Amino acid sequence: MKTPKTIPEVKLSWEISADEITAILAGSHSNPFAVLGVHQAGDAFVARCFIPGAEDVTAMTLDGGVIGELKQLHADGFFAGPVSLTRLQPVRYRARRGDAEWAVTDPYSFGPVLGPMDDYFAREGSHLRLFDKMGAHLIKHDGAQGIHFAVWAPNAQRVSVVGDFNNWDGRRHVMRFRSDSGIWEIFAPDVPIGVAYKFEIRGQDGVLLPLKADPFARRSELRPKTASITAAALEQDWEDEAHLKHWRETDKRRQPISIYEVHAASWQRRQDGTMLSWDELASSLIPYCADMGFTHIEFLPITEHPYDPSWGYQTTGLYAPTARFGEPEGFARFVNGCHKVGIGVILDWVPAHFPTDEHGLGWFDGTALYEHEDPRKGFHPDWSTAIYNFGRTEVVSYLVNNALYWAEKFHLDGLRVDAVASMLYLDYSRKHGEWIPNEYGGNENLEAVRFLQDLNIRLYGNHSNVMTIAEESTSWPKVSQPVHEGGLGFGFKWNMGFMHDTLSYMKRDPIHRRHHHNELTFGLLYAYSENFVLPLSHDEVVHGKGSLIAKMPGDDWQKFANLRAYYAYMWGYPGKKLLFMGQEFAQWSEWSEAKSLDWNLLQYRMHEGMRRLVRDLNFTYRSKPALHERDCEGEGFEWLVADDHQNSVFAWLRKAPGQKPVAVITNFTPVYRENYTIRLPSAGRWREILNTDADIYGGSGKGNGGRVQAVDAGGDITCSITLPPLATIMLEPEN
Repeated sequence: MKTPKTIPEVKLSWEISADEITAILAGSHSNPFAVLGVHQAGDAFVARCFIPGAEDVTAMTLDGGVIGELKQLHADGFFAGPVSLTRLQPVRYRARRGDAEWAVTDPYSFGPVLGPMDDYFAREGSHLRLFDKMGAHLIKHDGAQGIHFAVWAPNAQRVSVVGDFNNWDGRRHVMRFRSDSGIWEIFAPDVPIGVAYKFEIRGQDGVLLPLKADPFARRSELRPKTASITAAALEQDWEDEAHLKHWRETDKRRQPISIYEVHAASWQRRQDGTMLSWDELASSLIPYCADMGFTHIEFLPITEHPYDPSWGYQTTGLYAPTARFGEPEGFARFVNGCHKVGIGVILDWVPAHFPTDEHGLGWFDGTALYEHEDPRKGFHPDWSTAIYNFGRTEVVSYLVNNALYWAEKFHLDGLRVDAVASMLYLDYSRKHGEWIPNEYGGNENLEAVRFLQDLNIRLYGNHSNVMTIAEESTSWPKVSQPVHEGGLGFGFKWNMGFMHDTLSYMKRDPIHRRHHHNELTFGLLYAYSENFVLPLSHDEVVHGKGSLIAKMPGDDWQKFANLRAYYAYMWGYPGKKLLFMGQEFAQWSEWSEAKSLDWNLLQYRMHEGMRRLVRDLNFTYRSKPALHERDCEGEGFEWLVADDHQNSVFAWLRKAPGQKPVAVITNFTPVYRENYTIRLPSAGRWREILNTDADIYGGSGKGNGGRVQAVDAGGDITCSITLPPLATIMLEPEN
């Protein structure tokens, strides 16, 4: 920033002091709107402007009429003079220097855009359309087109918007402070879309902070650059009313939900290793998921983030789809394409923490604004990040509005909320003395509880087609129960216990599984305490854990057989399904965010067989109401064989009112068992609708020839069946 030259102490006829000119030139004036722009002086009007580099300035109306020549009061570009106006109105200047001439529309001649009700609702925390007011928006205001900027920084001494349009000069667009809400705003005429900008903030102590990206930016620069980008309102010709109507009008607990978890940057890449755009992803990922029978795609965070290996979980731009895959409109087209073929899109959403990159939210206005000042509440020990201050109205409103933004603007079908447990407990990952108890002396974060409840009330209340899914790794009660019943209000909760217990069991050599039978039966004791999603997620295939196929015991054939049996066991188990990408075809290598999945494996019979099985499991799950209509209700499950630990056999019945039941039988040993007697609810022929040992899946081809016969033997209806080795079969009555 330039240091202004000394100004002689003179009093000008239009009441502007040398000190005020000095402050304008230094960018330190507390209220430049009181000096610059058009002002009434008695019965006349005067215009003042700061245009660096200008030698002469002519004042004009917006339609080009000349209204006065301004006098240069300082060589650095301060001009003032009387203008021929009859009322206060916006003006434009024609600036000249030598042979150069350019036009400047005066931002200080425009009135505010926000109103007192915006201040009131923003301060109260009840403003549910902040995403239309805050950040940068292309509007027409008082006859001019430009960008309206607004940012919350209540403790700042001064805030300016800087960017390509003003040579990143913080003196040019100093913003108007709205003391009732702590929001700074300015209308910057003639600023186009597609230009980079940030906020230059002077803290309470007068010290300039590092330039800050816009918390409400809807578009950002591609990393490693970190500026926000002005963007037009999102335009998308949505063709998804039938899809939205279906999810608005159905009970999601009773719908088939099979989620394909995807990291967009590494699902597939171009030949040169670069990332696909949203349109390229749409042309391959959407048809793949439709063919595979998945009902939803869940993306690891796609909001803007500076560091690729964070997988998006350290986001600096909650409102901006990352520039890695192109413009935000590309993501809207992707969602629309998914909806046209009946696939929902879920976003992994991160309100539990945010990174401390200097251009982000940390110490935003020179104070702990979005986070807690005390590190015992404001620092996350697991990720060395900051924690949102859920006790601050404006912070909660910022996050709730973000959830509403994705649902409204991008028609998202749901949010999977990351790391909920770390939000709920004040002592999460902390030792004694490293945390502050709540007002009752407990370790519950009551402010976070209220935030999560408010989030779900607002989101479900405004967008009944969406669902929220909590990644909550403890036994916090009623995570997926309604708020009015004392719950957190989520639609579903990840069943972390299922993932942990079943993988622990599957890793064991089959000869030892008989001693750990309860690892698979225990889950049914709490299977209906929440509305569960069964996840086999990215967390299980990174950080040295290896892929799912690599976890399985035995030789290669047994590894594939184990995994096939496990998948069918899971698809027959009560709860919605989630599988991380690459595991559907049994990728051997551990997942890496830096490269594509190993699609070449599909040329091999065993991997292609695994993919076919997952496809058939999805379509079986979707087409058989007994397998999904009572996923979250105990009446939909009945044990058939729960205690055969010697043979490691499990069998149960899945049921739904008015629907054919489905029997699920798993043999978790490599022993081929003939004439295994099992109880069934009705006599007659039962059809084998799925067998993971089928040759088409890479199995040994053993089974029951497609049918079994259940007979009534004195009141007990039993059936003698063949159990293939390391396999799961599913049966349903023919009539």
